Amino acid sequence: MKKIALTFIALTAGVFSFAQIEGKWKTIDDETGKAKSIVEITKKSDGKYYGKIVQLLAKPSHNTCIDCKGDRNGKPLVGLEIIRGLEKKGDEFTGGTIVNPKGGKEYKCTIKKDGDKLNVRGYVGFSLIGRTQTWHKVEG
Repeated sequence: MKKIALTFIALTAGVFSFAQIEGKWKTIDDETGKAKSIVEITKKSDGKYYGKIVQLLAKPSHNTCIDCKGDRNGKPLVGLEIIRGLEKKGDEFTGGTIVNPKGGKEYKCTIKKDGDKLNVRGYVGFSLIGRTQTWHKVEG
């Protein structure tokens, strides 16, 4: 009976973890195809998902977010919270925002998980006007 219970728990955990976006992800620039940074996404006590840069893989022109607005302005890129307030709705995470530290613009954000990849879409207004990047899971 104990083996059956453990098997059930393991299978259930696998099903629920499939849809999760928590963890570290390597960002890939959709214009150059080059890796830019590692972003760690976590779920906070409000039940929403947030992501911050934990490592830079390419040297930026500035080490701070010089064009960001509000509380992000002038903050170091490493540690900068670029994703805020995403909620899980069906098979996607949406309702939050993402900021592009390069130009400081903030966009609406939707993330869909596809295996060990995330399709991260930043857009203005409707989802049709925007850009999508594919981020890759970082083990460890």
